[in-house]
Amino acid sequence: MHLGVIGYGNITRALLGVLARAGRAPDRVTLLVRPSQAGVARASGAEVVTEAGALIAAAPDLIVECAGHSALAEAVVPALEAGIECVVVSIGALADANLHSAVTGAARKGGSRVVLPAGAIGGVDLLASLRPSGIEAVTYVSRKPPLAWKGTLAEGLLDLPALTEPATFFTGNAREAALAYPRNANVAATLALAGLGFEATRVEMVADPTVTRNIHEYRVTSGAADYTMRIEGKPSPDNPKTSLATVYSVAREVMNRRNEVAI
Repeated sequence: MHLGVIGYGNITRALLGVLARAGRAPDRVTLLVRPSQAGVARASGAEVVTEAGALIAAAPDLIVECAGHSALAEAVVPALEAGIECVVVSIGALADANLHSAVTGAARKGGSRVVLPAGAIGGVDLLASLRPSGIEAVTYVSRKPPLAWKGTLAEGLLDLPALTEPATFFTGNAREAALAYPRNANVAATLALAGLGFEATRVEMVADPTVTRNIHEYRVTSGAADYTMRIEGKPSPDNPKTSLATVYSVAREVMNRRNEVAI
């Protein structure tokens, strides 16, 4: 397998480590990184390119995007047009209606597809399957330790280090959440795309000093089933904004293309 990866941050490094430990390391890896990252990325032993065109010319079997929202327009769209399947981690970027249209249009043009992994949550397969039954409501609550919200708009709304009790600093729909908190709302965007859409999916964000993990909770009411999910994700040691489960979810997408039985 020839795996292409966009970005060489925490998620990429953890992903390659998981694949290696699982005995499913790709035969070949090509990394697309910014020129300033090229030297560090080469130390991984992978092939390194600094332009989207070079990654596409390398013709990987699958591309995984781990580089943030700008990477979708810069690299994922042309890769899909070239017929290369892409797994997108920065799902919150699809809250931009124009970008969402560009991504789906590129996949259609190239006869490829964009895959959205479950990431930090579970039950997305059930949510998507319930859509024809009529979904009435989806409500998602993101609860994280205060410092996990550092570097976001929450800093201007709350004194994060001084919190002694949970504080809800955002209530709105999934599109508003994903656009205002792009590095923290991938789950909200995933639920929206699987279920009721961005406008109808309700979101709450909470800075909670009583928890030490990233907690994702959501409730679904539909014509075929009602259910509640609660996942206490362990934060990545290198980036508390990222749940470790996200890395394993992406690794599963890669391994399913090599495993004899895909689950």
